[in-house]
Amino acid sequence: MNEAGFISTLLVQLVSGAIGGNVAGAAMEKNSLGTLGNSLAGILGGGIGGQLLAALSAGDVAGALATPGLESFASNLAGGGVGGAGVIAIIGALRKATARQPAA
Repeated sequence: MNEAGFISTLLVQLVSGAIGGNVAGAAMEKNSLGTLGNSLAGILGGGIGGQLLAALSAGDVAGALATPGLESFASNLAGGGVGGAGVIAIIGALRKATARQPAA
């Protein structure tokens, strides 16, 4: 795979992760980290989620990223968005688990 293809694929995953993180933050208001926090967590999750989905769908990341076309784009978009939303959910669950409970 050429470098330009890898960068464009990664960019799709990161942008869709940021969008997925903000959508998840809006949907789960208690887990929201604010716009910047949701975006950063979504970018992280988008990169990881997109790469994991690519690895699962083709057996290796390089093979999945080399596949041109709309199917590949949609897969990267979905993987990034779901990964971004997943990181927001995980961070929210960790914050809830570590929050101090008020004394009764």
